[in-house]
Amino acid sequence: MTSHVRHITVGCTDAHALGGFWSQVLGAPLADDDLPGDPEALLETPGAAILFVQGPDAKTVRNRVHLDVQPQDRTRDEEVERLLALGATLVEDHRRPDGRGWATLADPEGNEFCVECSAAERAALAGTRLPVTADDVTRAVRLAADTLAGAPADRWDTPAGTLEWTCWETVEHLSDDLFAYAVQLGPRTPPLDREVPYRWAAGRPGGPANAVSADRAAGPAGLLATVEASGALLASMVRTTPPEVRSYHGFGVSDPEGFAAMGVVETLVHTHDLAAGLGLEWAPPGTLCDRVLARLFPDAPAGGDRWTVLLWATGRAELPDHPRRTSWRWNGEPR
Repeated sequence: MTSHVRHITVGCTDAHALGGFWSQVLGAPLADDDLPGDPEALLETPGAAILFVQGPDAKTVRNRVHLDVQPQDRTRDEEVERLLALGATLVEDHRRPDGRGWATLADPEGNEFCVECSAAERAALAGTRLPVTADDVTRAVRLAADTLAGAPADRWDTPAGTLEWTCWETVEHLSDDLFAYAVQLGPRTPPLDREVPYRWAAGRPGGPANAVSADRAAGPAGLLATVEASGALLASMVRTTPPEVRSYHGFGVSDPEGFAAMGVVETLVHTHDLAAGLGLEWAPPGTLCDRVLARLFPDAPAGGDRWTVLLWATGRAELPDHPRRTSWRWNGEPR
C-alpha cells in the first residue's frame, strides 16, 4: 500500500483568522469545533484538507511550497479582484496579453499562492470543448436540492410549470432519470439496443412512469433526499466507468460523459419547471449550462445568456432570431 496526502499544513501566527480567509477563497467551511484562539484550524477541501497550525514565528522567506488556485465560475482576473478585496495582496503579475499566465498573490500572513486561468478559459485558449464531469452532476443536483428545500409545504401538489405533473411527481421523475442514467452504465456489458430492464410504471394515469419513487410519508425532505441519492449514484458511475464504455439511450448510444450531461440537463430544466410551480427563483451557473449545451446541443447558438439558450434548446423559452422549439431532443453521441 502507498500513502496519500491527508493535509496540506500551513504554519501561521493566527490559525483561525488565516483559516477564515482561505475559507472565503475556497468556499469551504472551517471545522465546526475550530474557534478563535485555537492553535489549529482545519479547512476541508476536495482531495486534501488544509490545516493551519499556529506558531510563534512570522513568515520571513518565500514559500517553497504554495497553492495554485483555479476559479470555477469566474475568470482568472475576476477571481484576482475578488481575492484582493478579501485581503490578499498582489506579489507578481505573470498575466499575458493573450489571456495566458497567472497572478501570484499573498494571503494576509504573506503566504504566496497563484491564481490560474479557469478551466473554461484554458479550453477557449486551446480551442477545445470543456467536458461535462461527475462533479458537474453533483453540483447541479446540490444546487437544485438547496433551492427546492425552500419550497412552501403546501405547494407540492400544484403543477410544475407547464408540465402535466405535480411538483412532487416531477421531483420523483427527476430522481428516476438520474437513477436510470446511472444504472444504464452498470452492467459489465451495457446494452446497446435497450434500457436495463427495470419495471417503469406510472402511479396514476398521466403521471410519470418511474422505476423508483419516494415514500410520501417521508415528506419533502425525504423526497429531496431521493434526488441527492440518485444524483450521487450517477456521479459515482460517471466517475468510475471507463470513458470508452457505450450504453443505450433513446436519443442514441452514449458514453459516461453523455449520461452526465443528460443528468445535468434534466436537473437544471426540471428545477426550472419546479421553481415556476413552487414560486422559487432559479438561475443556474452559465458555465454549467454552456458545458451541457456544447455536449448535447451542438446546433445551439453561441453567445448570449447560456441559461436562456438552454431553456430555448429544451423548448422552454423564446430566443431572438430563432423559432420557438415545440419539440426537441439532444444528441448524446460521443464527441
